[in-house]
Amino acid sequence: MKISIIIPSRLGSTRLPEKPLADILGRSLIMRVYDQASSARLAHEVIIATDHQKIADHVQEHHGRVIMTSPHHQSGTDRIAEVAVSLDSDFIINLQGDEPLINPVQIDELISKMIHQNIAIGTQCSEIQYEDELFDFNVVKVVRDVNDKGLFFSRQAIPANRDLPYREWFGKTKYYRHIGMYAFKRDVLIQLTELPQSTYEKAESLEQLRWMQHGYQIHCFETKHRSIGVDTQDDLDLVRDLVLKGMFR
Repeated sequence: MKISIIIPSRLGSTRLPEKPLADILGRSLIMRVYDQASSARLAHEVIIATDHQKIADHVQEHHGRVIMTSPHHQSGTDRIAEVAVSLDSDFIINLQGDEPLINPVQIDELISKMIHQNIAIGTQCSEIQYEDELFDFNVVKVVRDVNDKGLFFSRQAIPANRDLPYREWFGKTKYYRHIGMYAFKRDVLIQLTELPQSTYEKAESLEQLRWMQHGYQIHCFETKHRSIGVDTQDDLDLVRDLVLKGMFR
């Protein structure tokens, strides 16, 4: 099985301008993601997919592999699919380009599940540990069946506790947050980009609901690893501090 990790990266960011090139103790954010991905034992190659020459030049300068893509893609999934068409890979890992602390072991966990269970679409989740996460619309929640198949993803807290007020939900049942790293069979990934938007996707602004509403199953595996996505200057400062303290390599 050939496994390719593709990291979509775009220069534009309203909350953190030129985020991929942000410095983290002498190494850019995007190259730190690339370094972590390159340490995954089960992956055969790592590619950055970008629509901007400035990122491409930066990656090449630091000896990374990069492929230019169309600037008109609506999502990172569309961007990696453009690259995947030209690859002979069996599985494609879509690794977010704003998680410089992603653990390579976590990537290998997902790859291993995909290979051994012959799964078409896989992703991960972790148990929610703090009440503020549960009611934060930026934290996507997921409910699953007993075989780890996703039943639904939502920005709302799910499942609901019908007989309790919101403030008492936390701790009464386990809640899980979705971790936005995906693994796809290559052919399935290409099929997904041809699907029209669905009503649930439009309502929640979650593209995985498009796939589910069109009948595709998503396996969602629990992981104990947690990473930090960089969306704001505060996130960036936190990552810099953690790296400086040696809490992450």
